[in-house]
Amino acid sequence: MELAAPPSRAQIQRLEDELRALPQVDIPTAHDFAPGLYVRTITIPKGATLTGKVHATEHVFIISKGDMTLVTEQGRMRVQAPFQCIGKAGMKRVGYAHEETVCTNIHITPEKDLARLEAELIVPDALPAPERVKEIL
Repeated sequence: MELAAPPSRAQIQRLEDELRALPQVDIPTAHDFAPGLYVRTITIPKGATLTGKVHATEHVFIISKGDMTLVTEQGRMRVQAPFQCIGKAGMKRVGYAHEETVCTNIHITPEKDLARLEAELIVPDALPAPERVKEIL
C-alpha cells in the first residue's frame, strides 16, 4: 500500500482554516520556567485534531503521555510516549490524538512574560516562516 505524499504548507494552512470553523475543544496549557528555560505543556483530548504554530527557533519537543499522529511537510509519523525530538524552526505540524496526549515544548530563553515569549518564539501568521527565520538568524 502506497502512502499519500506529505501535505504542502498551503494544504496544512487550509486544514487549519477549516478547523477554526468547527467547535473548539479545550486544550489545557501549563507554563513553567527555570533559569534560561520556558516550558509549555498542553494536554490534548483523545480524538482532537490540531495545528501548531510555527516556531521561530529550534526547541525540544516531548510527548510524555499518549499516542499521536504528527504530520508536517516532511511526512507523517505516529508516535507514542515516551517520545522526544528537536522541533525545527519554521515547521508547521498537524496532530491527531489517538488517546489523551501530553506534549511539551522546551525553549531556551530568559523571558518570562507570555506576550513577549509569543513575539520571540512564534512566527506571525502574516509573515512567511522562512523569511521570519532568516530575520532571527
